[in-house]
Amino acid sequence: MLHAVIAGPRDGKLVVLLHGFPENWWAWRRVLKPLAEAGYRVVAPDQRGYNLSDKPAGVHNYRLDALVADIRELIRSFDRERAIIVGHDWGGGVAWQLAMDYPDVVEKLVIINAPHPAAFRRELRENPAQQQKSWYLAAFQLPWLPEWLLGQSPLTTAEIFFRKGAVNQDAYSSYDLHGLAVSLSQPGALTAMLNWYRAAFRSAGARPTVPIVAPTLLLWAENDIALGKSLTYGLEAWVPHLKIHYLTNCGHWAHNEAPEEVNARLLEFI
Repeated sequence: MLHAVIAGPRDGKLVVLLHGFPENWWAWRRVLKPLAEAGYRVVAPDQRGYNLSDKPAGVHNYRLDALVADIRELIRSFDRERAIIVGHDWGGGVAWQLAMDYPDVVEKLVIINAPHPAAFRRELRENPAQQQKSWYLAAFQLPWLPEWLLGQSPLTTAEIFFRKGAVNQDAYSSYDLHGLAVSLSQPGALTAMLNWYRAAFRSAGARPTVPIVAPTLLLWAENDIALGKSLTYGLEAWVPHLKIHYLTNCGHWAHNEAPEEVNARLLEFI
């Protein structure tokens, strides 16, 4: 079962906000209210394994098809057949795949600093700079050690990810960081969150890439320390109805580092 926060009128168009690693629904705190005030029915779940959502044991329970199915069922739980999907980081990974697997479900797609899977495979294969940025993908495959390192001090872990990893280091207050630390401290949460990476590694390349038919907006912060700008190049064959907007002086956590610009672009598009 997924825990979720809901805002906006019941009859508004459904917008689903999908957070990434290592966040939770609170990632969208600066997006929820503007969308709700614009008349959208907005739902921000804690994805599988995160915060207050269920944390099933076993790497196999975090395969992409299971993560996608969660969101498909979430949409159905609102008696809707379609939704506007917004995803950041790993949430973007789920969003890309949902749009490929269930094209009739995704009315519009908005991605914030999350690589298209085919572009990510290309850059990991051909681009030494991206290979270096993505060192953690291999590190997270180790048993127990990543959990031990990240769990020694959840508050320090939150500070490293959300302040040192940001261009605008004021984007996350002490209150935000303490809340994220509590989320990381939930029993089983770290293993569940890391299992997303472990499951992806074990099934790399197993899923076919098909063109995405939904109108798609890619918002890309240019100063992302983990994901290079080259990941946005050459996407047209996979995403024919694509608009790209680059965010300058902004890091990986774009929706919190530059919320006004992100919200403006988001509302303009949807």
